[in-house]
Order: sequence, then structure tokens, then C-alpha cells
Amino acid sequence: MESIIPIKGNVRHTITLDPTVWIFDDRRVDLKTYFTDSYIEKDELEEYKRDMGKHWSREIMEGATFPPTLETEKKFEKRKVLTGTYAIQLQHFMKIAEPADNAQTFSFETIDGENYSFPLAKVDDILFKFSDEGKPLLEGGPVHVLFKDGSNIDNPIRNINAIRVD
Repeated sequence: MESIIPIKGNVRHTITLDPTVWIFDDRRVDLKTYFTDSYIEKDELEEYKRDMGKHWSREIMEGATFPPTLETEKKFEKRKVLTGTYAIQLQHFMKIAEPADNAQTFSFETIDGENYSFPLAKVDDILFKFSDEGKPLLEGGPVHVLFKDGSNIDNPIRNINAIRVD
């Protein structure tokens, strides 16, 4: 199974995606909470400001020492990353590839020879599931295509080997 997925066709930059490194990407979403009511889409800048404010306050209150709880928090986060079920949004990568102004659609090509086409405006509605309980998707992978509304969570598009923009 090839784990590299190219975005090709009517794009300014042909790029390749490697789902095996997305586990370290901060843009990943936890699928255990994504399709529930408790999921809130995060504003990365606001989250950064809040985290820096917490860090600043912690240093003022505790000094620049590293309390024992900080190590425990890091271990918990590391364990969560290594055992979680994650996806990432296709829109992040499509922005980098820069579809041409006259591009209308994008399609997923599979190793079975099937094509699943969508209007380019729907790129924001696509998630790539790349991890299941901390393991890469070997069966039907390297990614499964899910819709943001969860309508195909039980029957995702599998065996993707390329994305073509037309």
C-alpha cells in the first residue's frame, strides 16, 4: 500500500501528502468528539493567545520552575495522541496546492479505479481520517474520506491513491 497521496491536475503546485506524519500536526481533529455536540471548532490564534496567557500566569504565580504536574500533563497529552482517532481537513492542503481559477471540481481516485467527484466549493466539507486508536489505517488506507456532517462515517471512501483537481 502506497502511503503518499498526490494532489494533481489543475493546480498551481502539485503536492504530495504523507498521512503518516499528520499525527504530529496541530490541525488534526479528534474524531471521538468531532461528531458529537461537544465539539467546537477552534480559532488557532485565539487558542494560542489563551495558552500563552496561561503560561504567563503560571510563571508569574509559580516562577519559572517546572512543577511535577507539568510532566504529568505532557505524558497525558502524549498518551492521548498515541491512542487517539484523528482526522485532518482537506482544505488545509488544497490551499497550499492552489487550484486554478477555472478549476470546478476535485475527485478522489482509488486503487480500484473508481473516481468520486465533488464541486470544488465542497472542499471544506471533507475530512481525512488517518488514525484509528493511534494506529495508521492499513486496511483501505492510507486515509478514509469522511464528510463533516458524518453522513458516511460508517461507509467512508477508502483506498485513495490520488486527488485530481479539474
